Amino acid sequence: MTAFDARELVGELRVTLDVDVLVGAYPDRDGPPGAPEAVMGRLAEHGIQAGAVASLRAALFDMRSGNAEVLAMEGAVPVGALDLRDPIGSVREMERLAALGVKAVRLFPDEQGVEACFPSVRHVARRAAALGLVVLTGGDVRRFWQPFSGLGATVVFLDTHFYHLGDFLVLVADEPGFHTSTRLLNSPDALESVPADRLLYGSRTPHYEPLVPLLRLATSGLKPDEIAAVAGGNARRLLG
Repeated sequence: MTAFDARELVGELRVTLDVDVLVGAYPDRDGPPGAPEAVMGRLAEHGIQAGAVASLRAALFDMRSGNAEVLAMEGAVPVGALDLRDPIGSVREMERLAALGVKAVRLFPDEQGVEACFPSVRHVARRAAALGLVVLTGGDVRRFWQPFSGLGATVVFLDTHFYHLGDFLVLVADEPGFHTSTRLLNSPDALESVPADRLLYGSRTPHYEPLVPLLRLATSGLKPDEIAAVAGGNARRLLG
């Protein structure tokens, strides 16, 4: 009996830019190797050509040294990780990264114990919007939309769950800059329910299995040009 290989169902699908990639480790969790070389190799194994990469070291310990590691990576689109526990320092880091040509920053509210209603989040959101930076953010979309509302911000919600898809669809009708990752939209018709120009492929490599969102996208009812947009075209449009 031959073991079923789900990768055969992915077929010729190739992701040109994965919007949700991490290097480093969570100090309180067992996990896969988070060294840059191992992470990029993991993407390549699944036919993912490039990743928008952020540093857990920057998010959890030291923004500047962690972001420096990402800036030095070959083949990665660097994403500046911010620490919402230090909003003043985060704004300084955003301004420094923007001057270096970085196009996106990433927020880790769950890991940092920060709620959407905290003043730090709105402070960082305003400055990111003013700098024209794309914001990639974790957290429950039903709460974390609020600090970005009315700013004209470009935001990718990385943790949108299919249980909360109705709330996201209501939001995108009013906020043209709101987008979502595909990572947790694995229910029937979830991808097909979202405007294709608001969807970005995300895997959270190496802390999530890339094959799951790959398989869902490859077997979706989206048209070929829509699949190409989700598989990297939209991310490249936003991130330059």
